Amino acid sequence: MSQHDENIVIDRAKSSWSDLWKKEDYWAIWIGLAFAFFAMFLILPSKSDFIQKIQAQNEIIAAEKARPFETMALIEAKAAKKAIMGGSLPAMKEFKSYMATPKKWSSNPLDSMVLSKEQADAINGDKVAKAAALKDAAKAAKELAVTADNLAKEANYQDEQLNIEAKEAISAWKKADKEAKNLDKKIVKPYNLFPKMIMLGVIIGLIMSIGIFFMGQSVVKFLIGFVGVYILCVIANILGKHGGMSYYGLNAEIWSIVLGMLVANTIKTPEWMKPGVQVEYYIKTGLVLLGGEVLFTKIVAIGIPGIFVAWIVTPIVLISTFIFGQKVLKMESKTLNITISADMSVCGTSAAIATAAACRAKKEELTLAVGLSLTFTAIMMIALPAFIKAIGLDPVLGGAWIGGTIDSTGAVAAAGAFLGDTAMQVAATIKMIQNVLIGVTAFFVAIYFTTKVEHTADGKVSPMEIWHRFPKFVLGFLGLSILLSVMSASYGSDLAYSIIDKGVVDVTKGLRGWYFALAFISVGLATNFRELAVYFKGGKPFILYICGQTFNICLTLLMAYVMFDLAFPEIKASLLN
Repeated sequence: MSQHDENIVIDRAKSSWSDLWKKEDYWAIWIGLAFAFFAMFLILPSKSDFIQKIQAQNEIIAAEKARPFETMALIEAKAAKKAIMGGSLPAMKEFKSYMATPKKWSSNPLDSMVLSKEQADAINGDKVAKAAALKDAAKAAKELAVTADNLAKEANYQDEQLNIEAKEAISAWKKADKEAKNLDKKIVKPYNLFPKMIMLGVIIGLIMSIGIFFMGQSVVKFLIGFVGVYILCVIANILGKHGGMSYYGLNAEIWSIVLGMLVANTIKTPEWMKPGVQVEYYIKTGLVLLGGEVLFTKIVAIGIPGIFVAWIVTPIVLISTFIFGQKVLKMESKTLNITISADMSVCGTSAAIATAAACRAKKEELTLAVGLSLTFTAIMMIALPAFIKAIGLDPVLGGAWIGGTIDSTGAVAAAGAFLGDTAMQVAATIKMIQNVLIGVTAFFVAIYFTTKVEHTADGKVSPMEIWHRFPKFVLGFLGLSILLSVMSASYGSDLAYSIIDKGVVDVTKGLRGWYFALAFISVGLATNFRELAVYFKGGKPFILYICGQTFNICLTLLMAYVMFDLAFPEIKASLLN
């Protein structure tokens, strides 16, 4: 190796080390991990207490399961065990309260942010009195159930008549208790979200400004711009919570894009706000946080069928759509082609961001891909569940179909909920499995574009070139996923539910939603319709997305049917029970 080459290697090594505190990819990792570790810091000191409480309830459950019917002790032990959550700790409840999003509203947007006691009383009407009456009825029913249960217990559960009477009394109490709790949930309580939402903006702004400082940008200018971006973000969240709009899929994500574009293409994005328009910084941090939601224990739970639906269909659709765009549509931009293909086939905006970074797509191309994704996601989250209900598809197949085709993780859960809890669980799990492919897709796209699209004259590409191309924030996504998955597996299902599922993930998920919203507002603010128009030439992006998604819909349903109905019907049966 010549002295010149050695100097290049040394310079690159120095650059790689300095990247750890000078590049936004790494700052996205540090910030995402810091939030996750802070949540662990609040929860893990209570681990031994959780273990003792879970063991105590498990002992009761194990003993009571031998009874001829579901006893009061068994029901209460299950409820007590489910209530053991990291998120219910006082410090965690306070921390999570700062991540609250605006409430639903119908006529006055301010109702989403603040509601007085008088307004709440007017909305509730006679619900409070009815709820109190139902609670009294449930209390009386519980006393009867306890008495009947004790009589059966005194007879050592050998008296069939007493067992029947206890079972009926307990069933009546469960019904009365459910009615009381359902109505209680509908009672609106006064709230004022302004103080904590302001504090959330302060927290995010200050934390992000640390990275801004080390990346050599002006902290003061960033914070001033961030205030404007955050205010627009809150407004978009308010608009997305309008009852009618949210029902038809016009959620906060779509409003963020639309509102940002309206500002950018009418009054223009103010110069003072531009330093706060940090599209990639926000979205990359959000994607690292998304890794906390991808737990391998959940992947194993749904088994081989879910893996096949997510990991076999996705690459087939991705590659096929890219080839279709190049060979049939003759798309001029390969970066736009692959970004849309990944967006549509993998998991929407998350995959689009990672893929765009790997192939170095232009910001206008990323904006177009994200816009297409959000638009069709809004349509599909309403249309697909309605179609599934119309043709009478079972919850497992319906959930698998939704999870494998609708782009956004949040939209998948919402669409699955239309079909019931089973469909929602299956859909969310398959989408989670699919999310794993974000890193895999980015890696192979980086290799392909480095070696085939932008290769050197002699065709030789060093591993270092691929490393420079690879989006580093994906490592944070994978790292957090692996860390929480390992912790979850080592804890066992009960403790993992308390600490990971209903603890750390609650935090990462809540913050991820806000970071995505900030990113989408920034995408809109950085979008110029004139610059974007050239990429709509001939309608090819629309055709690519529609054809690719149609293929995706058909292949996903076929794979779900083959795997869940033909190959592994026992897994489907277990999910339905």
